[in-house]
Amino acid sequence: MESQALPPDLLLRPFRTEEALRRGVTPSRLRAQDLWTPTPGVRTAEVPVTLLERARAFAAAAPNEFAFAHATAARLLGIPLPYALEEDPHIHIVTRTDANRVRRGEVVGHRGLESRQVVLVEGLPVVGAADTWADLGEHVGPGRPVGLDDLIVAGDAAANLLGSADPLRRAVERRGRPRGKVTLTFAIPRIRRGAWSPMETRSRLMVTRAGLPEPEHNVPVVSHAGEWLGFGDLVWQEQRVVGEYLGVEFHTRTRDRVHDGLRRDRVERGGWTMVEIVSADVFEHEPRAAKLRELAGHLDVNPHLLDVMGAAPQFLAPAQFARPRRRRS
Repeated sequence: MESQALPPDLLLRPFRTEEALRRGVTPSRLRAQDLWTPTPGVRTAEVPVTLLERARAFAAAAPNEFAFAHATAARLLGIPLPYALEEDPHIHIVTRTDANRVRRGEVVGHRGLESRQVVLVEGLPVVGAADTWADLGEHVGPGRPVGLDDLIVAGDAAANLLGSADPLRRAVERRGRPRGKVTLTFAIPRIRRGAWSPMETRSRLMVTRAGLPEPEHNVPVVSHAGEWLGFGDLVWQEQRVVGEYLGVEFHTRTRDRVHDGLRRDRVERGGWTMVEIVSADVFEHEPRAAKLRELAGHLDVNPHLLDVMGAAPQFLAPAQFARPRRRRS
């Protein structure tokens, strides 16, 4: 016996079983093996694979007032996260404090929707970038997955979305005493607009912590004759130096290396010095020391004054930044 045909529109989106039953679909058809059950009470014709597809499936059965939050919101907004959160298999949502907690196996529920700003992403309610960034403070601390540099990386991406870091500061201030407040507060003045990748942010942190002048992110590089040469990851306009991060994803194939070589020649013919930065320069001590000395030579900075140890990645805010706790009498 052939399976009952589903209404065509139900083949294109997640749908609630009760909707299908109202439209004449039989219970046995809803149990057929060609339909998927991504969350109780919902069916799809195709297995949801991407986070967006999984979020759409949950939204079909979601309560009236909710928004995707925490790691789920960050990923939907395009805010980079450390690996442990990027690979979190759960769907995180937030509901009002006075609402019943959602209990589904694939869902982690949070409360406090009334205090968070919500935006639409692909038609789905998502906690906005500023509040999502502040929520990362819940994952900060020894033994937890988010560190200081992770917050600054995420903050740079959020500032790009929002136009500045000011909304991040206001989001933390609205919370009063949020989890991770010390690290969040320390991170805010170190967040910048303009970085196009996490490693561009980490490269900037490396050079500024070492004591080198702070570069601009992704500003136009122009020759003495006024010819546009492109954008530079890290740009020191006065010294006419460009720091270019070469990631594995876009700079390892033969054609990528040829393109990089041609671009470097063009930039240097235009009167600039290009310094290439790779992952080891940021994360490993010896390559980092060598790269910082190379940059110092081009930026007219005495290499003996560099703080190579201080330039290393940082996971916690400095201990002296924490507000002293009041002693109990």
